[in-house]
Amino acid sequence: MENRNELNGQLRIVIVGHVDHGKSTLIGRLLNDTGSLPDGKVEQVHEMSRKRGMPFEWAFVMDALQAERDQGITIDTTQIHFKTAQRPYVIIDAPGHTEFLKNMVTGASQADAALLVIDAAEGALEQSRRHAFLLHLLGVRQVAVVVNKMDRVEFDQYRFEAVSREIREYLAELDVFPKAVIPIAARHGDNIVTRSDKAPWYDGPTVVEALDAFRPQQTPTDQPLRFPLQDVYKPDDRRILAGRIESGRLRVGDTLRFSPTGATATVVSIEGWNHSQPIVAAQAGQSIGVTLDKRIFAERGHIAHLEQGAPHVTHRLGVRLFWLTSEPLTVGKTYTLKITTAEHRVTVESITAVIDIEDLSSTPAKAVHRNEVAEVVLRSRSPIAIDLASELPRTGRGVLIDGHDVVGGCIAVEVDEGPAASTNTTEVSHAVTTEERFSANGHKGGVLWLTGLSGAGKSTLAMALERALFDRGWQVFVLDGDNVRNGLNAGLGFSPEDRAENIRRVAETAKLFADAGVLVIASLISPLQADRARARAIGGDRFHEVYVSADLATCETRDPKGLYKKARAGEIAEFTGISAPYEAPESPELTIDTGALAPTEALGELLDYVDTAFGKTSLKQGRL
Repeated sequence: MENRNELNGQLRIVIVGHVDHGKSTLIGRLLNDTGSLPDGKVEQVHEMSRKRGMPFEWAFVMDALQAERDQGITIDTTQIHFKTAQRPYVIIDAPGHTEFLKNMVTGASQADAALLVIDAAEGALEQSRRHAFLLHLLGVRQVAVVVNKMDRVEFDQYRFEAVSREIREYLAELDVFPKAVIPIAARHGDNIVTRSDKAPWYDGPTVVEALDAFRPQQTPTDQPLRFPLQDVYKPDDRRILAGRIESGRLRVGDTLRFSPTGATATVVSIEGWNHSQPIVAAQAGQSIGVTLDKRIFAERGHIAHLEQGAPHVTHRLGVRLFWLTSEPLTVGKTYTLKITTAEHRVTVESITAVIDIEDLSSTPAKAVHRNEVAEVVLRSRSPIAIDLASELPRTGRGVLIDGHDVVGGCIAVEVDEGPAASTNTTEVSHAVTTEERFSANGHKGGVLWLTGLSGAGKSTLAMALERALFDRGWQVFVLDGDNVRNGLNAGLGFSPEDRAENIRRVAETAKLFADAGVLVIASLISPLQADRARARAIGGDRFHEVYVSADLATCETRDPKGLYKKARAGEIAEFTGISAPYEAPESPELTIDTGALAPTEALGELLDYVDTAFGKTSLKQGRL
């Protein structure tokens, strides 16, 4: 029964071909000959043709359907439905390369199979080859070729065989092997549903028979788990991490690792919609939510997976891309790379080669122009969790976006995991244990993260705390935002990506200090909750957030560095509190209002907290 259901399940196909090779005529004829057109539609097309003084054209069926589509009737904007005796079908209506890529790559519609339409007289033109390459690029492996307009070459067997041989040889170089090459005359219905007597020499399937021989894509349940997060919901006291499982399976009790952060947690429950019974397992193709046994930093774009079979995590990525726009891709340009639900700002580091679609040869180039295919290296400041397309196609392909426009589709062909790649490094155990450091120092190491507006008093408070703790014999050090900008992060600017990287580097440095038993006081504005959450994920249980609170008016009155004055004068762009937002912590471990407290009182509160959280009391209680 499972095999029958699999065979009869809905199949999603895309029909591609040169603009003049008869794609619309084939679709119109398929809809008609399978009895899938609404009543009266053919008569409507006849009347439309008569009024225009034109002969009847099956391609006009698409115009008639488009008119209804514009009114929201019959079919939606991206899908055309028809049925054969075997099963229902959906045609992914993609009139151009851009629409095709948007549908195929972003996941709105994933094609199970494709029909490639070629004119019998013209053969496989450049656009035909481009479409074939696009199918290869997007991982569509079930392909049938229809050689249309055979009536114009009088169903010449030798012409058909020449075109068939030409396209088969080209597709073979792409590792695509068509299930059938079919001679048709779409206008007259030859070999669409019924076999034509005009080609007695042809003994292969009709178009519908070829379609019925295709299989819906297998849900890749036996592949490694990939669960990209779409969002995190908080309907009550729970945090539900929601998304669609792209491959693999998960069960309640599984330990998940989240890339690219590396955070781990155990699945407590699987949440579904319209499920009256508890869900204990889920698999590829299902949209679910999960709750975890602990609160970790996880957000849209992160990929949950099991410990074994993890995705690659990289800042440098080799892709094969298809360029769509008239503005060429050049080295140094920056785009948004969208892979499943994740978005990363990437810069074109190099163009390895442009591929000639005609003969698939590669040549060096300085730019990639519209409709060209190229091998390109991209670099991202944020770590990208990705698979090679050859290993896991659904999480190994993406689109490049410029502004709001899709400008290219790509697949990952090479990953540079760099020196920090977990698969290439082995953690070395220290000869001195954490407990020995704590015992020798008399206090625990950790990260005290001071956040607040410029002028709130973070640096003043941090330096006073460092002095007081040092005088007590503590191992303590301040990482101040301005100081790290002059050294550790001197090469970073103030773009959103650079600011996020600034926070990440400071958090990683602070963690190393904490591992050494030092109490690190990190004093940074760090205005965004997401960036501070990443810092918390890096620091783990030893991370403590202190909100140094002072209202904007107070901070602007102090203005110790004269920055507010410059920002008001328009001399500083994107200044936090004036032209850029500050997101106050929702639940910091400690809040100190420097607008209401004298400096000595504020320091006293902070010292009391540090003693409790990191001092001898915490050591005795085994806290942290």
